[in-house]
Amino acid sequence: METVPSLPPSPPNHRKLIGKLLAAVAAAFAFGFALVPLYDVLCAATGFNGKTEIKRDGFGVGGFSTRQDGAAPPSRIDRSRTVTVEFTGTVMPGLSWDMRPLTFNLEVHPGEMHQVMYLVRNTSDRPITGQAVPSVSPGKAAQHFDKVDCFCFSQQLLAPGESKELPLTFIVKPEMDSDIRHVTLSYAFFNAVKDKTALNNRE
Repeated sequence: METVPSLPPSPPNHRKLIGKLLAAVAAAFAFGFALVPLYDVLCAATGFNGKTEIKRDGFGVGGFSTRQDGAAPPSRIDRSRTVTVEFTGTVMPGLSWDMRPLTFNLEVHPGEMHQVMYLVRNTSDRPITGQAVPSVSPGKAAQHFDKVDCFCFSQQLLAPGESKELPLTFIVKPEMDSDIRHVTLSYAFFNAVKDKTALNNRE
């Protein structure tokens, strides 16, 4: 009896596999873009890394809750306890400024509104625009440190040799844990146009 030759196996269909791989790549790409906003949401919700809630109905920068109208949010004053607020700051490399707080520490009752000033000076021979980025420690106190008005909300332009006093108005909320007795507010000042200048020089 004559043997009928068997047909070679048909090549596998790779279209479905390629489609699945492309979908996985697209999902990974989208997830990478979502990591930064997801991290900001986590920081806003938990106060992790010194960030606090950003309220878009006001004006928030640097992760701090604010009110654009400059009015204090409604809050009761807890006179049964005091919190020591310490003010510090750092000028980052690339910014030719001197900076220091005019008030180094302050005893406050939670719920009270207070104002302090920072002194900055441009030590260079050219105009420089700086941006302050704030942080609060301990992290769990950050969401209860409410900035009513702050120089960190906008960039600051100083002429050569110019000095300026920059105001900060704040409230430590009564909802802050009673075991927190010391809070540190720190600013890092950056050159706001350094990266743009470097990019233009490469082009």
